[in-house]
Amino acid sequence: MSLRALNSMRVSSKSLYALTTRAYSTGKEQTLKDRFAELLPEKIEQIKKLRKEHGSAVLGEVTLDQVYGGQRGIKALVWEGSVLDAEEGIRFRGKTIPELQKELPKAPGGTEPLPEGLFWLLLTGEVPSEAQVRALSAEFAARSEIPKHVKDIIDRSPPSLHPMAQLSMAVTALESESMFTKAYEKGVSKKDYWLYAYEDAIDLIAKLPTIAARIYRNVFHDGKVAAINANADLAQNFSTQLGFGDNKEFNELMRLYLTIHADHEGGNVSAHTTHLVGSALSSPFLSVAAGLNGLAGPLHGKANQEVLEWILEMKSKIGSNVSKADIEKYLWDTLNAGRVVPGYGHAVLRKTDPRYTAQREFALKHMPDYDLFHLVSTIYEVAPGVLTKHGKTKNPWPNVDSHSGVLLQYYGLTEQSFYTVLFGVSRAIGVLPQIIIDRAVGMPIERPKSFSTEKYAELVGAKL
Repeated sequence: MSLRALNSMRVSSKSLYALTTRAYSTGKEQTLKDRFAELLPEKIEQIKKLRKEHGSAVLGEVTLDQVYGGQRGIKALVWEGSVLDAEEGIRFRGKTIPELQKELPKAPGGTEPLPEGLFWLLLTGEVPSEAQVRALSAEFAARSEIPKHVKDIIDRSPPSLHPMAQLSMAVTALESESMFTKAYEKGVSKKDYWLYAYEDAIDLIAKLPTIAARIYRNVFHDGKVAAINANADLAQNFSTQLGFGDNKEFNELMRLYLTIHADHEGGNVSAHTTHLVGSALSSPFLSVAAGLNGLAGPLHGKANQEVLEWILEMKSKIGSNVSKADIEKYLWDTLNAGRVVPGYGHAVLRKTDPRYTAQREFALKHMPDYDLFHLVSTIYEVAPGVLTKHGKTKNPWPNVDSHSGVLLQYYGLTEQSFYTVLFGVSRAIGVLPQIIIDRAVGMPIERPKSFSTEKYAELVGAKL
């Protein structure tokens, strides 16, 4: 039964649950919704017990520098999917990226993890079986069609409108399909909010690659988008719709890319914005659209576009077959001109980003002789030393954006302004599990306290 058919029916939450789980059930394997529902009561009790026994515990003090410095390091958010340690790096439900690459199910003949498996892990904390992931892939494929009015919005957008703006508009327009909004308007019980948020989340993940591919094909190519293969995984279908489906290596890159860009703790702009808007009980569509607008900023997701542009500018000036001395001079010229070295530094990390390392290993395996990879590798050898000597960068090591554009360039996806859209498709996979969890455990609207500069001066005993 299609979601459109379900939307048109006046069904109770219990009936909805039965219908949707039956539609995608495969033999004796539990569906993702089944498993999450089974785990939920224990999770709710854990939170209740934690708050009852330790609710008054002090987690730390907030300094004035933190208040004026972008709230860096303030412990104030609940994010179940991942934790980011300055020295260790990212862990997804306790697992490192190499562990994800080893443990999560893969496509037949593939070596990179399927993003469907990561979504399951982020929501439940458990590694799914291959059969469970295949069923989830089939569900995404079945829900991938986008409504006509969303197609029209994309098709009527001028090519000069940035692809991220088009993506945000299209996701906002999907609000017409929101089962959560419809259920809320009918007065559904709070305990059932998560059921409808879950439906919207699955629907959005299914449709995002089709939306993104339509934007890409309209802006840069012939406007034709290939049909979905019901038997293919999410990343393979996305590759096919973009126009790269015949390249098995690119399919593998998309599986890796969508997995490692999905989640990076809850405090980054796109994740926090999605969570904040969602806390007002806005639908997952509106919440993710807000997060995408944050991701589009040059200090966040757009950085991958800027890094690639900087690397290509460097190549045009000094070539790609260069020495370390050549790179060092170019880096100092960049810094002395008052510019930053894009792709280096991170708000939290104080070591090489593990996502950078995963992409580097992919390049070493598939494109070791590529001139841009050689250039990026040489920068990696030189930049930390230059930035450390420069003394104005707390973390002189590369982040995820340092490498992703080079991999995409190698396979022919050369349109840099589209790179953040790929990031957006991935980031939705990471933030939507938390939206479901927030609805399931009854998280309240987020509303921190703010003061004026004058009031802060009074609080710390200062005179302005």
